[in-house]
Amino acid sequence: MVNNVKTVLSRRLRSEYPTLVAAYRGKAVLWSPSYCILSAGGAPIEILKRYVQEQKKPT
Repeated sequence: MVNNVKTVLSRRLRSEYPTLVAAYRGKAVLWSPSYCILSAGGAPIEILKRYVQEQKKPT
């Protein structure tokens, strides 16, 4: 399901924003093939923001 959404959205963005094609140098994709689905269990948005901001960046 996620792959289908990404494919459709990519096609639509390319048709509505032709500059994207130039920006991505004609590559076939706009993003990586990975995806993530999370559940927050009703946590407040501020807690979620802080959690994301405190994650270590890859080296």
